[in-house]
Amino acid sequence: MSYIQFLGAAGVVTGSKHLISTSSNGGNDGFRVLVDCGLFQGQKEWRERNWKDTPVPARQINAVILTHAHLDHSGWIPRLVKEGFRGAIYATPPTIDLCRILLPDSGHLQEEDAEFHNQHKTSKHAPALPLYTAEEAQNCLQYFQPVQDGNTVQVCPELSFRFVRSAHILGAAMAEVVLKLNEGSRRLLFTGDIGRVRDQNIAPGKVVHSGPAEGEVADVVVMESTYGNRSHPDADPRPQLAELIRQTVQRGGSVVVPAFAVERTQKFLFMLKELMESGQIPHVPVHADSPMAINAVEVFLKYKDEYSEEAKRLIGQYGSPLQWPDFYFDSTSEQSKKINQLRFPAIIVSSSGMATGGRILHHLAQRLPDPRNLILFIGFQAPGTRGATIKSGAKEVKMFGQVVSIRAQVAALEQFSDHADTPELLQWLRTFPQKPEVTYLVHGEPAAATALRQAMTQALGWDVEVAQWMEKVPIK
Repeated sequence: MSYIQFLGAAGVVTGSKHLISTSSNGGNDGFRVLVDCGLFQGQKEWRERNWKDTPVPARQINAVILTHAHLDHSGWIPRLVKEGFRGAIYATPPTIDLCRILLPDSGHLQEEDAEFHNQHKTSKHAPALPLYTAEEAQNCLQYFQPVQDGNTVQVCPELSFRFVRSAHILGAAMAEVVLKLNEGSRRLLFTGDIGRVRDQNIAPGKVVHSGPAEGEVADVVVMESTYGNRSHPDADPRPQLAELIRQTVQRGGSVVVPAFAVERTQKFLFMLKELMESGQIPHVPVHADSPMAINAVEVFLKYKDEYSEEAKRLIGQYGSPLQWPDFYFDSTSEQSKKINQLRFPAIIVSSSGMATGGRILHHLAQRLPDPRNLILFIGFQAPGTRGATIKSGAKEVKMFGQVVSIRAQVAALEQFSDHADTPELLQWLRTFPQKPEVTYLVHGEPAAATALRQAMTQALGWDVEVAQWMEKVPIK
């Protein structure tokens, strides 16, 4: 009997891994595919799962279908290859280009973290080791195979799939999987992360011009629930953003923006440029402090035909951010350190978006204690991350083994989210011509998944279950 097993993003928002097996007896006679292969982030108990082997040995997994490039969906691939996986990793061309940036950088950060712990003897392991290295991450890229949206791939005699747009980030796609069984076939839909509505005013900087794909038909749906208990604000965030920046500059402070280095940073830079050119905010230095920033901009511009009309207008009007005066892309550690010597207002955009690691920690450690500064969140903060702690109103946060006081202003603009909220998800689900037999909710906190389950059951009459970690569900 075939089954799906939820190896990640079940009860949590990170670590997406869903195993499809054409055999339920644990032997070697079936075919096994992972849909997504992400890193666990956030609380320690979740991060420790990154070090555990998959229930099925990596060498016995035959293929990976990757919905998009974010590390909570792609970041465990180097470890999977390190443990013996040698199959194909299917992804859209933009996703592959983004992974060529994200995965080696993730390996580099893993090495830096291990080195820090070894120098300061802050790990119970001696020596502390990286989950994988930058070289190992680079090595895994040879297994990626590009698949265009809409093209059907026959992975094995029993399983085929195609990608359809999900409108989450550049290259993001849902995976429509057809599984052949003795008594027929079953159509499975893995949504990955589902993007927002097309309205430019309430989903500012939206990139992908179409999607999520409507009219889907599936027997089984595995769907995200990140914003299952919340609705995004429907007001245009730009006036509030401009006011926050003006106030910070007037009091002599700097704006620190934790942001995902790929796509979110680029969208935010274009918005800052437009606000400056229209006179809504003062011209101050803007630092995109990320080793990935230059390559990410090049990927962003490479696929401009994929974007909304608003995004294409901004690119046509302002060109490449790499050429803008007073916008700096700090690719080296020396350039990053010089930012901390600034004695006048600036806007610093740096990763990681949830303040779990990377250069943003240095900027936060220096600027959190100063009430003149503003820490601005423009993305989801998973429970257990430093970003969630800072956003919660806490008075202090731990960084580099020390406690840092939080006196800076903290604000969040939820409109920048790339995840559909409950009303948007219901709007999309109503386009299905028929009810699936069952829907499993993943990639959400328990409260969010439970609330979305209730909303879907009441509004649509669907059979909806909240997936549990390591749970196996048969496909009959």
